[in-house]
Amino acid sequence: RVQAVRKRALAGEDFATLARQFSGDANSAPNGGSLGFIRVFETVYPFETAAYQTPVGSVSEPVRTRFGYHLIRVDERRPS
Repeated sequence: RVQAVRKRALAGEDFATLARQFSGDANSAPNGGSLGFIRVFETVYPFETAAYQTPVGSVSEPVRTRFGYHLIRVDERRPS
């Protein structure tokens, strides 16, 4: 399922709309999946690693954590 959603995002569908429709996260789904800027140690390691390794403007490969599977779209970065 997460691969199908990623494929739709890569095809140009609005990521926020997809997040609202498919996300199981009650906190981020209403915000279109937006987490704002994350800092080191704010999220679990696999999520953080994927967020830092995904290029700006891209959608990550599916990331598995103890909370489930995630797609991360990186919109911008700022210096720490």
